[in-house]
Amino acid sequence: MIMPPLVLAILAFVFGLLIGSFLNVCVFRLPRDLSVLRPARSFCPGCEHTIAWFDNIPLLSYALLRGRCRYCKEWIPLRYPLVELATGVAFAVCAAKFGLTAPAVKYALFAAILIDLIATDLEERILPDEFTLGGTLAGLAIAAFVPMPIGLPHLILPLMSVHLSPAWVSVIEAATAAAVGSGSIWVVAWLYQKVRHREGLGLGDVKMLAMIGAFLGLEAALVTLMLASLLGVVGGLAYILIRKKSAATYELPFGSFLGLAAMLIAIYAETAMKARLPH
Repeated sequence: MIMPPLVLAILAFVFGLLIGSFLNVCVFRLPRDLSVLRPARSFCPGCEHTIAWFDNIPLLSYALLRGRCRYCKEWIPLRYPLVELATGVAFAVCAAKFGLTAPAVKYALFAAILIDLIATDLEERILPDEFTLGGTLAGLAIAAFVPMPIGLPHLILPLMSVHLSPAWVSVIEAATAAAVGSGSIWVVAWLYQKVRHREGLGLGDVKMLAMIGAFLGLEAALVTLMLASLLGVVGGLAYILIRKKSAATYELPFGSFLGLAAMLIAIYAETAMKARLPH
């Protein structure tokens, strides 16, 4: 039985809301070195009261509680419903675009990782290894089942396709993209530190670009880096001017801009891949 596209998109949206709720747990706990599994029930960061299941329904509970904890009346950060909504929408879009397929799973997972990293970097200025390095490994594994776009590594090493299976060629494409992409941003960070004598980018950004390369390929990772740099300059300057911050001390959440740029690039990645595959 084939599921109607609208029904599939709605189910994906609901599932995305649940995943978004879990991502919120990760955003709060991982930077504080807390387990995301224990305690299993969520708790209020203010009063540490365990949250009842009916107060933990994605989007709905936040609206019914009017954004406040039932017990201590502290404001619940707007990040909670935004992460849930963003994840739900991302999953619905993936389901609508790809149906119930492996590419849908790939891009839904990629979106969930990016949403978590964007939120964590904005809030804590941290990019957890669980999502950067773990995401890189996930991207490499998925490359064996969802073909990567044929890019520069394939052109540089054309004999790969002769001696290796398509799955291995795809994995090598992903691994090369992860290595070269992360290496490029590491060189930029190293040069910046030598010239300015202070850290401009952290290793978290390097690991994040490796993850993006493993999912999207080398060219897409490099375009993501350029777009993120542009967004970072514009967004950072706007924030500094509006909030009257010091440009010398302001710490730009570059990982958040990397995530946003990767989201935009990923929208076209599958279309570009199909156009470049041999017919």
